[in-house]
Amino acid sequence: MIKKQKRIVLALLFMGAMCLIGVYEVHISYNKLTITNYSIITNQINNSVNVVIISDLHDNQLGDNNKDLINQINSLSPDIILVVGDAVNSDSKDSKIVTNLMKQLSKDNKVFYSLGNTDIDYIEAGTSDLVKELENIGVTVLDYEYKDININGNNIRIGGMYAYAFGLNDNNDVDKDTMEDGVYDFLTEFQDTDSYKIMMAHRPDSFIFGNTSKVWDIDLVISGHNHGGQVVLPFIGGLYGGDQGWFPKYDKGLFDLNKIKILMTSGLGSGKQKLPRFNNPPEVVNLHISKK
Repeated sequence: MIKKQKRIVLALLFMGAMCLIGVYEVHISYNKLTITNYSIITNQINNSVNVVIISDLHDNQLGDNNKDLINQINSLSPDIILVVGDAVNSDSKDSKIVTNLMKQLSKDNKVFYSLGNTDIDYIEAGTSDLVKELENIGVTVLDYEYKDININGNNIRIGGMYAYAFGLNDNNDVDKDTMEDGVYDFLTEFQDTDSYKIMMAHRPDSFIFGNTSKVWDIDLVISGHNHGGQVVLPFIGGLYGGDQGWFPKYDKGLFDLNKIKILMTSGLGSGKQKLPRFNNPPEVVNLHISKK
């Protein structure tokens, strides 16, 4: 009887320990800010460029009024900051968390923003005009638009879009007749330059499927959306990733896909998901692009 009681106590202690570990992993996945460094070497750049990338804030706050996040980003001395969508949630009451953050970041930095799905839902709900609010504080919002800029003597074209870069056909191949209106023409115009081309596309899936990465001449696609798989399993990786489904091949990181490099950040938070972020700390990406 005593041995049985000991086994029960040990089992309860083990279960309690597992619960505590689970709570801790969820906590750090929304609060323990991390920096991930990537490097790209190209002959299209003459002088080094430092790009800081964030995505998927989902109204999360890292420090009081996001002070920890702001300090961390500024400590990296970015030449530009790219925000790849989903800073608000679909049902956010307002955009104050996001606009306060962007206002602070744009004081000393060039900030570019592309829309994600929850941004679009928020705007369509009529809560407020997020695009106008961001532009009023100095953020450049790119929604099926691009800007040609010069950074450290380098000509760089930065674009932003949410749509799929392929056609809605059986093979998901590029086909003007089955693509969303205007996307084919926008991408055709966007790629027509000798500048280094960066496309902010919230969904990495937009450029993964079909022959997309073989057709479009884009140097770098930057994405978020998949939250690194939301739940990150040890030795396995992300659990679920958007259109890729369970155990996505492309959950986070820098990948070479034919003509295109795709950089995916796991982002800074998450909205109302079926499962919380787990073993998945909020991420700031520090990308260094230098001459080959």
